[in-house]
Order: sequence, then C-alpha cells, then structure tokens
Amino acid sequence: MPVKVPDGLPAVQTLAGENIFVMTQTRSKRQDIRPLRIAILNLMPTKESTETQLLRLIGNTPLQIEPALLRTATYEGSNTAREHLQTFYRTLDEVRGERFDGLIITGAPVEQLNFDQVRYWDELRTVMAWADTHVYSTLFICWAAQAALFHYYGIEKHPLPRKMFGVFAHRVCDPRSPLLRGFDDSFAIPVSRHTTILEDEVRACPHLRVLAVSGESGVGLAVSLNGRRVFATGHSEYDPDTLAAEYWRDVEKGLDVAVPRHYYPGDDPQQQPLVSWRGHANLLFQNWLNYYVYQETPYDLAELDGYMYEI
Repeated sequence: MPVKVPDGLPAVQTLAGENIFVMTQTRSKRQDIRPLRIAILNLMPTKESTETQLLRLIGNTPLQIEPALLRTATYEGSNTAREHLQTFYRTLDEVRGERFDGLIITGAPVEQLNFDQVRYWDELRTVMAWADTHVYSTLFICWAAQAALFHYYGIEKHPLPRKMFGVFAHRVCDPRSPLLRGFDDSFAIPVSRHTTILEDEVRACPHLRVLAVSGESGVGLAVSLNGRRVFATGHSEYDPDTLAAEYWRDVEKGLDVAVPRHYYPGDDPQQQPLVSWRGHANLLFQNWLNYYVYQETPYDLAELDGYMYEI
C-alpha cells in the first residue's frame, strides 16, 4: 500500500524513482480506506532529505499512510526554503485539535546544548504533552529520544569524549518484543552523536524496557512498557551516503573528525560505503507501524480521548 503525500512534495519524484509506492492526495480521494495518520515533527536542518528518508521507510509497508509534516513555530532554520515550509509544514497550533495514530520526532544537531538551552525546548515539551492525549504511539529518534527520556523519566544525557560516529552492531536484548520480530540476533544502526544515555540508568527505570544494545555505542532501542513511546538512539533512516556527507563536511571545515567506524571498507573514506542497515531499518518501521500503531489505535481517532497515556 502507498504512502499518501501532498501534491507537489519534492520527495514524490525521488521515492517514485526508487520504486516506492507513493500516492498523491488527489488520487487517494478515490479510495475508501482510512489511512494511518502519522505526524512527523522534523527538527533536522536538512528537512527535505529527512522527509524523503522517513517517507521511504513508512511507505514500504502494506498499510496506507497519511503523513503530516510538522515544524517548530519558535525556531525556523535557514537550511530549508521558507516556501517549502509554508507549503508543506504545519505547526502544533495548526493541528492541536487533530488526532494521529502515530508521531515521529526526529533528531536535531543540538545534543551538546543543555535541554533548556535549545530554543524550542518549551515548545517540544508542549508537543510531547499534546501527544499523550492526541497520538497513540510516538517514535523518538536520536536527540529526540534523549530529550523524551529526560522529559518523561528524568534520565540524563551524558557528554562523550569523542563523537560516536559510524555504523554499530547491536544485539537483541528482548527477542519477544513485537518491535524486534524478524530481527537477527545482531543488526546494524548508523549513529552520529556527541552524547549518550547510560544503559544502567534506562534499566533502572521501571517504566522502560531496553530492547537492543551495542557494546560500542550503548542503548540502541528502548520502549515504554505499554509500547506507546519508542526510543531509537541511532539513525536507521539514514541514506547510504549520509554519514559520508557529514564526514566530508566536517573535514572541509577543518574539524578534528574521525572516520565513521564500520562504514567504509577497511575504514578507508576513499572507498564506497557499505550499506548494512537497510533491511533492519525497514523492518523496524514496519513493526512499529503494525504492532504499535495499526494493531492498537482505534479506527475512529476521536476515541483517543479514552486512550490518555498512562505510565
């Protein structure tokens, strides 16, 4: 089934060229199907790239998806054209009265700041509070996962002596979790961050379950006991060349950046990167949409009033 996208969104041509089934709003109106409503709060500076990455993954399922692109009102970056934001994005105030089956909150390159130093921190806290009553399940990615773990459970992020950068093997800790159905015992996740959360602190929280851990990069996946909050500390959505683009960008700036580990053959940045995470990335998003959203959310989203989040 397709992902239903707004007419004119640039990602449509990219995804269609990759044989990802997309459907414009005009065509979808001919179908009598209630699609899953998935909001995406895009905090990344390169919004168009992130849109495409996430739509690619949520579009590769048997479900019809209707995404809604959201942005912060309190901060507008300079890397995305204002026309694009005004055409395809809405703010929380514009969707406050709506309900969604799922919500994805992306990472953001702000992890070295204290949470209260981030310009849109108060707005993000408001979004998370709104999601508890207007969204069935939320997937938090990278910095957003750290922010949500702090907001909901008081779990701190910790600075790393050096950027955690590369593609790291993770072992499955809870093979019975629906989120990990079909996963191999070990799977790869791209990681790019300057801070981390500690496994012991996550495990000490009685409301959370650790699902996957890397011996190098730490906790990779965690989930609340009722499945309505999913925390992914890496970037399974990344394109094959995303880490390379980050690396060469920093090299050109003259920064002291290490070659991303386990990414290039022989850790040689002159080689073509090897993609080792795509299959499990698709499976992760499929499982979240199927087992944590589609199988659980009410058909009539108005009934979400009775699904207020409970720890």
